Amino acid sequence: MNIGLGSKRKTILLVDENPQARAALRNALEAAGFTVGEAASAREGERTAIRVKPDAVLADLMMETIDAGGAIAAKLKEIGSTIPIYIVSSASEALVGSVGLHELGISGVFLKPADPQVVIQTLRAQLGVG
Repeated sequence: MNIGLGSKRKTILLVDENPQARAALRNALEAAGFTVGEAASAREGERTAIRVKPDAVLADLMMETIDAGGAIAAKLKEIGSTIPIYIVSSASEALVGSVGLHELGISGVFLKPADPQVVIQTLRAQLGVG
């Protein structure tokens, strides 16, 4: 069902190595009318974001012992993309990684476990959908 998203469904890319975390957000986002793509690694997330050009990206901050969300943001910024990127992270990771996030083009941070309704409300506001 397309709830308040107009004629074109917005696509969200979830990048997280934890399949349960992806599934929880995917289910909530799809129920809210978004189309959802997934990637299980930062590298896969970069390639998918460049190929699919989603309307927004939700990426875990720490994956494969690297700053996955920051790496994706840096790659997209490098190619001139303006896709909003949100980090999904534990409180300690967010505090450690928060320095310089805005400069990388990070639009915001959701603390794990992310409240799906807050994520949906934020994405609707960011993407200009009902």
